[in-house]
Amino acid sequence: MSEAVKTPSLTGAVSPMIPVLICALAIFLLSGMDAAMKSLAIAVGVYNTLLWRSVVATLVAGAAWSAGSRSKPALPVLGLHALRAAIVGVVLVLFFWGLARLPLAEAIGLSFVAPLFALLLAALLLGERIRRQAVWASLAGMAGVAIILAGQFGAASHSQDALLGTAAVLASTVFYAYNLILSRQQALLARPVEIMLFQNLFVAIILGLAAPWLAVALPRELWLPLGAVALLSLAGQFLMSWAYARAEAQYLIPTEYSAFIWAVALGWFFFGEKVAWTTLAGACLIVAGCLIAARANPKLAEPIEAAM
Repeated sequence: MSEAVKTPSLTGAVSPMIPVLICALAIFLLSGMDAAMKSLAIAVGVYNTLLWRSVVATLVAGAAWSAGSRSKPALPVLGLHALRAAIVGVVLVLFFWGLARLPLAEAIGLSFVAPLFALLLAALLLGERIRRQAVWASLAGMAGVAIILAGQFGAASHSQDALLGTAAVLASTVFYAYNLILSRQQALLARPVEIMLFQNLFVAIILGLAAPWLAVALPRELWLPLGAVALLSLAGQFLMSWAYARAEAQYLIPTEYSAFIWAVALGWFFFGEKVAWTTLAGACLIVAGCLIAARANPKLAEPIEAAM
């Protein structure tokens, strides 16, 4: 999951068409990153994949930050960077652990419930009123999850590993919902390049604490795919930040759900995964719920794909 920071103000383009196309390109890049991450996680485990990706992404983002105009973040801003990185670290570990055990399309479809959790957390943490459309959105999302789970229980290949993967992905969406709350504060205090740098740096530091026991050297042939993952992640983050700075969320949020289409295609092409009708039906209900939620609070209706 990449860390896309969406700025609250609009600058530039009058027509939303260009930002919409840029956002669609960002989602395609991030979907490709998810597929590559699944391959790496299967090969060397989730922990080592995330650790080395964070290190590479920190080096790339650090070079970009050093090349531009920069200022040292104040201590409270660094604290916010660190807090959000800790939450993002939990999101990444849970999501990619689940992704390694589920079909790509199913994991992405389940992850779309994050905005619905964000609406509930906004009510609990920010005191926002829960509107009627948010209730309907949550009901649609829960029905979608129930249909996907029913498909798992009814499948001949049903396994406990798949259920654990589902639980991990759903747990990641709860943490990601809190991450959306934090991102509102962060976007007001720092530029996207600074956020990308310190986000990856702090995630690398947090994961690095367990390195003496869990880290392994990557095989030489995996460094190129890992570098591609980091570049896809950073490129997706940057393009999405650019798009959200130039068009309203109401135009861009529907585009982000194209991630499910890419997940279906990439899962079939790289992993030979077939998509059950229950996954399609459940994902459609979840997306419908999120589009309803976008009308209630567009700033909290962003899919988890934006944070990978």
